Amino acid sequence: MHKLAILGASLLVLSVQPSLAQEAPAAPDDTTGAAPTAATSGAAVGSARTAPERRLTGADLFDLAIAADPQISPDGRRIAYVRRANDIMSDKAVSSIWLIDTATGDETPLASQQGAAFSPRWSPDGKRLAYASTAGGSAQLWVRWMAGGEAVRLTGLPTSPSSLAWSPDGRSIAYTMLVKDEGPKFGTAPPNKPEGATWAEPLEVHDLLAYRADGEGELEPGFEKIFLVPATGGAPRQLTFGPYHDGGPLSWSRDGQTLYFGANRKPDWQNDPVDGEIYALAIASGRVTALTDRDGPDGNPVVSPDGQKIAYVGFDDKLRAYENAQIYVMNRDGSGSRSLTANWDHSADAVLWDSDSGGVYVQYDDHGETKVARVGLDGSVRDVAKGVSGGGLDRPYTGGSFSVAATDAIAFTGGTATRPAEVQLTSGGKTRVLTDLNRSLREVKSLGEVRKITTASSHDGKPIEGWLTLPPGHVEGTKVPLILEIHGGPFAAYGPHFSTDNQLYAAAGYAVLSANPRGSTSYGAAFANEIDKAYPGNDYFDLISIVDRAIELGVADPDSLFVTGGSGGGVLTSWIVGKTKRFKAAVTQKPVINWTTQALTADGPAFFGRYWLGAMPWEKPELFWARSPLSLVGNVETPTLVVVGAEDYRTPVSESEQYYTALRLRGVPTALIKVPGASHGGIAARPSQSAAKAAAILAWFEKYRKGWTRPASPAAR
Repeated sequence: MHKLAILGASLLVLSVQPSLAQEAPAAPDDTTGAAPTAATSGAAVGSARTAPERRLTGADLFDLAIAADPQISPDGRRIAYVRRANDIMSDKAVSSIWLIDTATGDETPLASQQGAAFSPRWSPDGKRLAYASTAGGSAQLWVRWMAGGEAVRLTGLPTSPSSLAWSPDGRSIAYTMLVKDEGPKFGTAPPNKPEGATWAEPLEVHDLLAYRADGEGELEPGFEKIFLVPATGGAPRQLTFGPYHDGGPLSWSRDGQTLYFGANRKPDWQNDPVDGEIYALAIASGRVTALTDRDGPDGNPVVSPDGQKIAYVGFDDKLRAYENAQIYVMNRDGSGSRSLTANWDHSADAVLWDSDSGGVYVQYDDHGETKVARVGLDGSVRDVAKGVSGGGLDRPYTGGSFSVAATDAIAFTGGTATRPAEVQLTSGGKTRVLTDLNRSLREVKSLGEVRKITTASSHDGKPIEGWLTLPPGHVEGTKVPLILEIHGGPFAAYGPHFSTDNQLYAAAGYAVLSANPRGSTSYGAAFANEIDKAYPGNDYFDLISIVDRAIELGVADPDSLFVTGGSGGGVLTSWIVGKTKRFKAAVTQKPVINWTTQALTADGPAFFGRYWLGAMPWEKPELFWARSPLSLVGNVETPTLVVVGAEDYRTPVSESEQYYTALRLRGVPTALIKVPGASHGGIAARPSQSAAKAAAILAWFEKYRKGWTRPASPAAR
């Protein structure tokens, strides 16, 4: 029963409609086959029952775990991975490192005591494992000797290390870390404060173009730099300097004399966010040499096993909203650069070399699914792993990660629409699932079936794909209420991946449609760029068309349609209710409402206007207004709830507040929910808030299940 208490104060609701917070009647037990009411997800945990609750509830979110960052040892015999498990006492996901014997499948905890542990990385000989851990306080670099089991803390750093990379001889570990600066100051120091006096905080002075970032808040003055520390302990040595960020990942030359990294070290780095080069850092002298030189974001360098070549990721910056990231290979001195994937219409994510230096392994998305392929130096492509997953828990995004052993065995995170990501191993053409992190939940919970559906867009006939999550125990031919749930990005994709939001909505009796309209990734660059300088726009027709398809299939009740989505999905939700009155109710989550204020207050001020609209607000104000959902608010008659993280710097809180205020002034039913302490990317990071947010959305839909009609004005009467 203690799980319920955590949910109580998770959300701050600002509204003049107190009935939003009213509890709905308890749901009937799933064994009866009846669908529960919409607001009961998680609300019936404390009720008297004669049988277990078979449908997913908000309280069940505390029992979920997911695998991430699987790192296979060089000999392929062991996998160290990060297990992220929700903890009910701290109300957050806690990371620990576990070890899997690939022959037996046996698991043992490796770093899971007194703090979070993450970023495991094997030494070249596989005898030691480096990782970061907060055991004892702030995040530090640790090394574990695998034979004896001893773990030693190597560092006492002021900020967290990242991008860990072993030297080829195993004697050193390179990493990146923020080096703080004092920051700008203006004027003279204030007069001396009398003893015992209470004065205001000193002035805040900012001189960076982007001085705050989502998930970080206001940025501390300083720059990310590269360091080196002996693998047996000792004083770290800073290797790079200067007023720009030198980020990871890092890759060593085979002789251990050079580190390669990607960075934007140009004077105008703040104003040109889509740029960067590959650099070579000489360890002995500290000399930094650029190996690439073009207008585009080159990064993620990886040295081949034979030491002769460097693979990296990048593209030519054409000022378009989207570009496929291509895989390039060059000689170690930067000469002979060529693209391996110029004719491959997919975007590469992570890149690792195969054991014989004859090609690279690449993670990519294809029609909403994530895969790993081997791309040969001759440009040949073949898939080697499918079902990669791990983009998160709340919504069904593509994602995941993988690593490769010297044997070319591949460890990856893989899952399904009804199973969160597990550690999987593919070798010799066979794939095995090595973990079962949510077995106890899977054995007792009935989840909604997920089906793929396709339709032709009413705009131009382009095929549009989506995934339909059905209520558990759905009877074929039965029409149910439908929630259109729209992904963010907008350059992202949904697919057959696990989603707590969708399963909670389905448990409440709704079908949930997760669609990929034009602009979605994984369908090629041309499809994504259909919304270049035209967003939102024709993606509206794609979404309406696939809703119509769900109705044609006999699943969706045409008189009971609802819509929600976050970030880019919030943009389209607000756009949709300004275009049509078909939906009974809507919930726009962390939306962009006004492109002018978004471009000038978000944490990417050099990006949004230039790349998404092709201008700055003062250059084409009419374009910014025409693409802003706020321009359509005069048409809205759909009850629309507005949800945003209270510390959102990607689509700032002021965006949601503008829309809420406009709806209130127009007399449209609305409420504003702020998720305390939540950033844009972390709006569902805490289990209690994720559950409470889903419950609030369901309660809003239930409240307007029969629709709403504006009362006649006194003059009309």
